[in-house]
Amino acid sequence: MSNIYESAEATLGFISSPCLTKVELRVACRGISDRDALSKPDPCVVLKMQSHGQWFEVDRTEVIRSSSSPVFSKIFLVDYYFEEVQRLRFELHDISSGNNGLRDADFLGAMECTLGQIVSQRKLTKALLKQGNTAGKSSIMVTAEELSGNDDYVELSFSARKLDDKDFFSKSDPFLEIFRVNDDGTESLVHRTETVMNNLSPIWKSFKVSLNTLCSGDHDRELKCTVWDWDSNGKHDFIGEFQTTYKEMMRAEQEGKQIQWECINPKYQMKKKNYRNSGTVMLNHCKIIKMYSFLDYIMGGCQIQFTVAIDFTASNGDPRNSCSLHYIHPYQPNEYLKALVAVGEICQDYDSDKMFPAFGFGALIPPDFKVSHDFAVNFDEENPECAGIQGVVEAYQNCLPKIQLYGPTNIAPIIQKVASSASEEMHTKEAMEYFILLILTDGVITDMADTREAIVHASHLPMSVIIVGVGNADFTDMQILDGDDGILRSPKGEPVLRDIVQFVPFKDFKHASPAALAKSVLAEVPNQVVDYYNAKGIKPKCISDYESSRTFSP
Repeated sequence: MSNIYESAEATLGFISSPCLTKVELRVACRGISDRDALSKPDPCVVLKMQSHGQWFEVDRTEVIRSSSSPVFSKIFLVDYYFEEVQRLRFELHDISSGNNGLRDADFLGAMECTLGQIVSQRKLTKALLKQGNTAGKSSIMVTAEELSGNDDYVELSFSARKLDDKDFFSKSDPFLEIFRVNDDGTESLVHRTETVMNNLSPIWKSFKVSLNTLCSGDHDRELKCTVWDWDSNGKHDFIGEFQTTYKEMMRAEQEGKQIQWECINPKYQMKKKNYRNSGTVMLNHCKIIKMYSFLDYIMGGCQIQFTVAIDFTASNGDPRNSCSLHYIHPYQPNEYLKALVAVGEICQDYDSDKMFPAFGFGALIPPDFKVSHDFAVNFDEENPECAGIQGVVEAYQNCLPKIQLYGPTNIAPIIQKVASSASEEMHTKEAMEYFILLILTDGVITDMADTREAIVHASHLPMSVIIVGVGNADFTDMQILDGDDGILRSPKGEPVLRDIVQFVPFKDFKHASPAALAKSVLAEVPNQVVDYYNAKGIKPKCISDYESSRTFSP
């Protein structure tokens, strides 16, 4: 098997190449044509990045209802590599009401460029091209800003009292927008709150925003805040505005005072003699949140516990047959081995003991040949760990002649098994172990309801799930598990707490290097690790704490 190791090692190096800087991208569109003559579109922009000729979704904006010229509050954060040509694709979709997925959305146009083009121009405006590369009347504007060294976040919470009533038959439906006033006098949208329906004294949900986004690290920078009455046709009514600074908000919080601003409508102020205000807006709290990076946790001693689960169902074909997905060729590793090594080679660097549990599912196993969905590949149920990725490879090869491929394709039991270990780690309230489960499967699973339930439960734990689809099956139904196309919910309707699943079909990488597959399936893991621990308020251990807490074998 040395050849696959050599090819993996030779091509994985670029993944750890140093990122020059992080860049924030803001997106706005103009002149979107209505697909439906009776209503305006509900636009959403999807950002894709090219790797080895394939486009992969990186992130997407929120959906703005009834808008032909949306300004999105979602900010894309991307790594900028000076030495790489980073090709980006911005796709505009009309998301039908009640459905946040792309499957039933209307494609409205796309723009392709490089990150270097955006960074060099700071503000790039181009036409959105429709199918067949025909230019329509709509355009997209992408603005780039380098992220400063200050990665701290601030949590803000606002409410209002006695806002003007703009509706005839009900009360106003207010939302708040915060803009940063830039050095050149332009304004950048920092945050748009949710709309509170039918309420003149709304309490908006608290939100987090980086200090860089809020004020570019300048605590005295002017912030302009506007309050609107939402209308379903997109023509929102202006209620009023006020100005403040981060310094003013922080000082009020530190002194324990509640700060409030009069919400002023300048037109009313000029016309009405007795006009006082259009309501008041209060700051409920302003709190600095120290954000830690993936490397902060890793350097503080957090270990990545990597577990492998392999599909041994009959649909793979008899391993003795050269057409089987499990066929062991003397010179050419099968897809299971390619995927295992590509991902495992990355993960093993973050696990000090290099011992990896490996499980199989969907096979009849000795000695009684009953079907199992979570058996140890080395047949040692007391100790399913294998020494290094090479140990997993050997256990897999040794196991094949001893089992009978069967079915069905159930993965909920193996997710629950790893979740049980992650649950024990969660109770320590320390950042010492994070679990990654790699599932390699050749077909659509048969226990979708149980799997959704298991993933929703696991989303509360220090755990991520990577699923690689092996072979040429139609994996369309598996995309539901990857929260990229809307929010995954359990059969009871409970949503995932955070997106922990990444699904990738191996056939997309058949002609690419192992590095391309590894980069795609592991791209979200660092953020998932950080999101979990930061949300729990768990700080990384410092190096000295980690060294003193380690137990060394004699």
